[in-house]
Amino acid sequence: MTSSSLPPPEDAWIVTCQKLLPGWEPLSLSHQLSTIPISISRVNQVDAARLDVEMSAMLKEQLVKVFSLMKPGMLFQYEAELDAFLEFLIWRFSIWVDKPTPGIALMNLRYRDERAMESRGKVRTGLEGPGLTVSQKISYCLATVGGQYIWARLQSFSAFRRWGNSEQRSLARRAWMLIQRIEGFYKAASFGNMLIFLWTGRYRNLIERALQARLVYGSPNMNRAVSFEYMNRQLVWNEFSEMLLLLLPLLNSSSVRNFLRPFSKDESSSSAGDDTACPICQASPTIPFLALPCQHRYCYYCLRTRCAAVPSFRCSTCSEPVVAMRRHSGGNKH
Repeated sequence: MTSSSLPPPEDAWIVTCQKLLPGWEPLSLSHQLSTIPISISRVNQVDAARLDVEMSAMLKEQLVKVFSLMKPGMLFQYEAELDAFLEFLIWRFSIWVDKPTPGIALMNLRYRDERAMESRGKVRTGLEGPGLTVSQKISYCLATVGGQYIWARLQSFSAFRRWGNSEQRSLARRAWMLIQRIEGFYKAASFGNMLIFLWTGRYRNLIERALQARLVYGSPNMNRAVSFEYMNRQLVWNEFSEMLLLLLPLLNSSSVRNFLRPFSKDESSSSAGDDTACPICQASPTIPFLALPCQHRYCYYCLRTRCAAVPSFRCSTCSEPVVAMRRHSGGNKH
């Protein structure tokens, strides 16, 4: 080849670029479409759910204090409606307006629509992505608020009607068996979802998995809003409270008290105090009622709530089964 047939240097660069350009385009396109793998802390996601539960409990406690002067036990029959109302308020002022719930915000997380990420193009940090759509928000509300309320009411209604104690082939018995099977299937599915969550770090519950609403970091450079020191104290207190809930029924049982009664140093004074005070609240009964047949005196609300909670309730003084209650007429000790 002669020197006259060689292309100029400028044309040689152009020809080389044209040859290499078709090979570079698929590589650059695949690099843009590939999503950056991100790892969201599983502890943060679980803590966010725990904080949301604590927030609901705090709101419920404040709302119950408003009705503290009303008759005790009045709000008990509307507890399901109260829980649903509080959950709806949290959903309305957080998820519906594209904001995280209080627990999710403290953990620097937010919801992202994973369905939109599958068709999304260039990704830089791996945290990009739109929030939940309107249909996802409404479905989330129906599942968390409406679903839990309907299920709680259905369980309480079936227990009140005693569907489980009906005849073997009755319609109520079949409905009760169906409820038990649905509950068992849901618990098994939730357990399987938890195992998958621990393995992959995505979707804490079945609702998030069905809606493909994934929790991702709201800001890549933001630290945890809750320190580890506070979390450690909270975990210790939770374990301590659970231990107390396990031990207190044993310590309050009549058999343990009867066993420890011979070792008591002040047995006479304690027995004298039991005659004038309610054995449950240790206060003077404002509305005295007698437990039958032992005829020991109680407060009306103390005795009524214990008999309603435990059908086989035994007298706290003599351990005799309480079969009925009668208003104290006065004049007698018991």
